[in-house]
Amino acid sequence: MSGTGVASIGECMLELSGAGEETWRMGFAGDTFNTLWAIRALSEEAQPTDYVSAFGDDPFSDRQIAFLRDHGIGIASSPVIPGARPGLYAITLDGAERSFTYWRSDAAARRLADDPDALAASLEERALIYFSGITLAILQEDDRGRLLAAVAAARRDGAKIAFDPNYRPRLWGSVDAARQAVAEALTHCDIALPTFPDEQALYGDVTLEESAERIRKAGVAEIVVKNGSEPVLSVWAGAVDTIDAVHVPNPVDTTGAGDSFNGAYLAARLAGDAPAEAVRRAHRVAAAVVQVRGALAPVAVLREAFGAALTAV
Repeated sequence: MSGTGVASIGECMLELSGAGEETWRMGFAGDTFNTLWAIRALSEEAQPTDYVSAFGDDPFSDRQIAFLRDHGIGIASSPVIPGARPGLYAITLDGAERSFTYWRSDAAARRLADDPDALAASLEERALIYFSGITLAILQEDDRGRLLAAVAAARRDGAKIAFDPNYRPRLWGSVDAARQAVAEALTHCDIALPTFPDEQALYGDVTLEESAERIRKAGVAEIVVKNGSEPVLSVWAGAVDTIDAVHVPNPVDTTGAGDSFNGAYLAARLAGDAPAEAVRRAHRVAAAVVQVRGALAPVAVLREAFGAALTAV
């Protein structure tokens, strides 16, 4: 990999989670931020780590940026847009399963690709760049094109590109628009981290192998098809492995589990682990995450699970 830094591109939102019947706790989360949180927690402290987005100039945006900074995450050349503000979502739980209510239609992050020069500067000298289908979905078509052009340029300069299609139907105007955007994104990727139920919803896939084969034909060399608490399918360098998840009898909250899996997998790959070993470590981290509430598990929890996996592979 060229460069030393990691960048994750997308939308960090205000998260409201229940702290009691009439009490809500505010935090910060979003799929690509959750993944970067895990990468930052599980990587060398000296590694530059940035969240690439767009931010408002309101007090909540200021708190967002301060939260990132306090946890060793910068914002690179991300624009701060006068009058803009972050998106918001609230989590409600039915047992351990969660549902979300969103307020994000005018969020600042939707303008993250407005300035191509700033976006390109944010992606310079990176070992790894990560983004998702949600990153694509929040952008207008022209901005989506600018983002993919910037990612492609960074890849030509030596960055590895990782992508989770992370299909959310309500964010897309049509299934065809989502398929077209995801297909184009995959042509710029080295690592794909899809979730099988998303692939089923978007393409009607019947097996994990079907999902992996379609992505392989798009030119992606390293593929990990996640499937919740079921085994993962790992495809890399001609090897195909099915790797069991870690069983958690009584999960507390599944929010962010797949994002944390992605972050742990990528951190392990950055550290030099082979893909199968990285999957095992990521499974351990995801199992730890579903045993705590909220999208961002405490750093100590992530590190303990990641380190415990090292002795098990």
